[in-house]
Amino acid sequence: QVHLVESGGGLVQAGGSLILSCAASGSILNINTMSWYRQAPGKQRELVAVITPGGGTNYADSVKGRFIISRDNDKSTLYLRMNSLKPEDTAVYYCSASIRVTMRDMPHEYDYWGQGTQVTVSS
Repeated sequence: QVHLVESGGGLVQAGGSLILSCAASGSILNINTMSWYRQAPGKQRELVAVITPGGGTNYADSVKGRFIISRDNDKSTLYLRMNSLKPEDTAVYYCSASIRVTMRDMPHEYDYWGQGTQVTVSS
């Protein structure tokens, strides 16, 4: 059983900063790519940022230069530092990870999702 648990969301004024965390736990062999997604009310879920095990990153154009994704492989934890927040960043933020686990004595890789954390940016 693998769990992803996000934390760090909340209410912040425009121009402020927040740091989201996502901790993975369970019977994990290794964690591959990790990502942050977000979903605003009435909109589809969108990819915000992604990071490879080696630290390679990619960002949505809307957050480039403002958000920084990072990971601590020893702690199986993903982070998202969000700076210069705007009201349009308001959404539920989800972490996702491709995680290799042992199933029936064989390694398998699955995508796991956290429960989401609300970020609200007031103008």
